[in-house]
Amino acid sequence: MNTNSFEHAESVYKDSKHMSTLTKSTPSIYVACLAAYNAGFLHGVWIDCTIGRDEVWEEVKRMLASSPEPDAEEYAIHDYENFAGYNVSEWSGIDRLCEIAELLESDQGELILEIMGHLGSGTTIDDAKEFLEENYRGTHKDVGDYARELHEECGYDIPKHLEYYIDWDKMGADMEMSGEIFTIHAGGEMHVFSNN
Repeated sequence: MNTNSFEHAESVYKDSKHMSTLTKSTPSIYVACLAAYNAGFLHGVWIDCTIGRDEVWEEVKRMLASSPEPDAEEYAIHDYENFAGYNVSEWSGIDRLCEIAELLESDQGELILEIMGHLGSGTTIDDAKEFLEENYRGTHKDVGDYARELHEECGYDIPKHLEYYIDWDKMGADMEMSGEIFTIHAGGEMHVFSNN
């Protein structure tokens, strides 16, 4: 590859990304033509993944059709923005990214995405929504606050002279370490979930 062409491509790429950050706040991907990239030129487009799967595919097709390289057919995702903690790779499926983008547009999207990450690979959006519905224990200042509130909800009476001996923070930490609960930080809050 010609070094000057590669440096030029890198420069255009950086300028393109900078412009994107000025105009985009939604989950977006930079899709590049591999034929052009391998020839030393950057040819690609930023695409807002919230516009819908069919529209995103049309944007990819238009980008490949306008490539300076003949018979351009292959693409790769070379950058992305605003996908919260979701891992976007060069070969991430566009249909899946559109699904994640739509999720992130919802009120609880970031939290559901974090649940998916906690539950592990193979967890679907529907699985995470069901887990949220069944296992969510609310927002709390910390795990000690949760332990205290749980105790109060259970209706146990502790004599006033013994209240000061209870270490709620340690009790909450023990609950978390034992796997009884886990926490997720999203949207500036700590969310508590039970594992039962």
